[in-house]
Amino acid sequence: MELKDRLLSVDIFRGLTICFMIMVNTPGSWEHVYAPMRHAPWHGFTPTDMVFPFFMTTVGISMALSMAGARTKSDGELMMKIVKRAALIFLVGLLLNYFPFTKAIADLRIWGVLQRIAASYLVAGLAVVLLKKEKNILIYTITSLLAYWALLYFGGDYTLEGNLNNKIDLWMLGENHLYKGYGIPFDPEGILGTITGGAHIAIGYLFSARYLKKPIDASNSIKGALTWGAILLVVAFLWNLVFPINKPIWTSSYVCLASGFALMIYALLFYLIDVKKWTKWAWPFKVFGLNPLASYALSGLLVKIFSRFFKIDGTSVPSYIYENIMTPAFGPLNGSLAYAIFYTFVIWLFAYLLYRNKIVVKL
Repeated sequence: MELKDRLLSVDIFRGLTICFMIMVNTPGSWEHVYAPMRHAPWHGFTPTDMVFPFFMTTVGISMALSMAGARTKSDGELMMKIVKRAALIFLVGLLLNYFPFTKAIADLRIWGVLQRIAASYLVAGLAVVLLKKEKNILIYTITSLLAYWALLYFGGDYTLEGNLNNKIDLWMLGENHLYKGYGIPFDPEGILGTITGGAHIAIGYLFSARYLKKPIDASNSIKGALTWGAILLVVAFLWNLVFPINKPIWTSSYVCLASGFALMIYALLFYLIDVKKWTKWAWPFKVFGLNPLASYALSGLLVKIFSRFFKIDGTSVPSYIYENIMTPAFGPLNGSLAYAIFYTFVIWLFAYLLYRNKIVVKL
């Protein structure tokens, strides 16, 4: 079966990841969160640890599709477009960290989720343009994963305090510019992880370039996704024996694991949406999928606005809703989940306004 229309499954997959990225980031209370919606403390993984890297996979898939439609552009034009987009995404992430612009620049966190996406997109995008052939891009991807392993192995250990990522961030940025959520200055989206971040996006690109070229052979695409996914999972669990699966330092085994799961889930979505045309259930996720980074950025911005500037009886709006509406109705744990769903729906309404007015914010 050949497919010639736009792949709706890509938009849906992207929208699903953004939906869950917002949900897991905005519980009613961090003290009351179901275990699958928490990140693994260090080594290992939970379902939540798969959400962000799934988005990285969709970035790679989309990159291949967009570059296939830009064949008339020169390498210089493509690279300039990549640099500009990466700079814009990084700047938006930096401004979100700085908002509401009251803290000293000396204490500003430099990195974050959007910044990791931007830097990884930049590295992977430039590699794709310069290397051109899929074989060369595959060599770059494998080399990046192996080189990262070597760097971390010889540069320290895999602990929170001793990993090379943190040493480099402390040396180049200083502790005041790092994330403080781990009890010590340590940034899970720091500089060195851009190496595996770029490889992560490249895996999505390679799959898309090989199996989603038009006209698309649906059966071959599904087999390719399942085969690549299975191979990556086997590699991940074997590699985990010597190089632990770890999201905070974005290890090579973690990249293989998340990419493997992502391709398998994408195979299912591709079959349901593009082959069987079962699309009605997926429409809400398409709304997120057409404006993914704008939706994610808005979710981070509104949390800060409603937490800092709007109070009800001296309590921030998010806390008030959770404590006085969600908890009495559903209890502390389910109320925390209910608040996360409610907040995600609020962001969806903004995304729907963009969708209804055919506005696509291209971050």
